[in-house]
Amino acid sequence: MRTIKIKGMQCSHCVKAVEGALGEIEGVSDIRVDLKKGEASFEEVRPVPLSILARQIEKAGYELG
Repeated sequence: MRTIKIKGMQCSHCVKAVEGALGEIEGVSDIRVDLKKGEASFEEVRPVPLSILARQIEKAGYELG
């Protein structure tokens, strides 16, 4: 399980947006977003480069923390 920090999440809509963004990445599954901690945890089939994670999070309107 990999965990990343995410800045800018404020509500349940934000959680769904981040889940959707990460869910679009091939090989990423079992996504869990914790609004209070400002984190997302997920499983990877193989390591996903941080640049890809950042791009998807930014497309959803947030940024890595």
